[in-house]
Amino acid sequence: MGVQLGDLISRRKISLQDLSGKTIAIDAYNTLYQFLSIIRGTDGRPLMDEDGRVTSHLSGLLYRTANLVEVGILPSYVFDGEPPKLKRLEIMRREEVKRVATVKYEKALKEGRMEEVRVYAQATAKLRDYMVSDAQHLLSLMGIPWVQAPSEGEAQAAHMAAKGDVYAAASQDYDSLLFGAPVLVRNMAITGRRKLPRKNAYIEVEPEIVELQKVLGQLNIDRTRLIHLGILVGTDYNPDGIQGIGPKTALKLVTQYGSFQDIREHLKEKGSFPVDPEDLVKLFLEPEVMDRYKLQWTPPDIEGVVAFLCGERSFSEERVRKALSTMGSGLKKAQERPTLERWFG
Repeated sequence: MGVQLGDLISRRKISLQDLSGKTIAIDAYNTLYQFLSIIRGTDGRPLMDEDGRVTSHLSGLLYRTANLVEVGILPSYVFDGEPPKLKRLEIMRREEVKRVATVKYEKALKEGRMEEVRVYAQATAKLRDYMVSDAQHLLSLMGIPWVQAPSEGEAQAAHMAAKGDVYAAASQDYDSLLFGAPVLVRNMAITGRRKLPRKNAYIEVEPEIVELQKVLGQLNIDRTRLIHLGILVGTDYNPDGIQGIGPKTALKLVTQYGSFQDIREHLKEKGSFPVDPEDLVKLFLEPEVMDRYKLQWTPPDIEGVVAFLCGERSFSEERVRKALSTMGSGLKKAQERPTLERWFG
């Protein structure tokens, strides 16, 4: 879900080429879920190998990562660890959404309502343990670093960006800003022409950059008040927020009142918070992160990738080799560009 701040903050459209030479920490779970949701057959089913194991996430990870490296981007992927206790409500909500979507998907498929089949199928996506292990194995073979976060991958990616170890955190969710990412890149995994659900219309999805300091300056608030704003409209830890409070009203409240306690007093007739807001503020300001990671990019083990994807997961060898062939020159370009920029400014 993520905090819904899109109506308030400015975003700058870019091309992938604009990120050439940049290191990016990508929220792995967020990205893999996008692949699982989007890469599906006409019947809504995900891609599978001969043994019935889902491979949609591997397909997206291979071809998208190869594309990023080809244009000179150095991606790293950050995987979730143990979710915070405060996230239990959202995890339960997501499981219920998937259960309901599965029932609707099967009914629509049986009745031949294919447009609805595709919509419901996307909502049934579930990232299982073997999919995560497969993704990490593939990344290692491709020479792409990945980081195991102690808790939220998004918080860890934001921490890496705040330290300056990477240029930006990449995720679809704006929570990265609440976690302190100085630069957020969106739409890295899903650029291109996409069909709108339930509509005979398409949109062009382009990468975009959101800069934390510009957001805070635009809204005339600090990061703590941005977190307060997020809590009012809803985060992964209090998904429903406060009934009747949208982003614009939330901004007025955090600007008008000096403390969150004052906001709570003002809103007491609207009901109580399911989670103590002060606990949420602490979670965003002091998330569980770590510094024991190594970011090193190496040429892909082409034969290793082929053995895994083609020998074990039923991929086309021709397509896999073609994707990997472009990574070597892109990796060299990405690693040379920062040196050139240091010399020539």
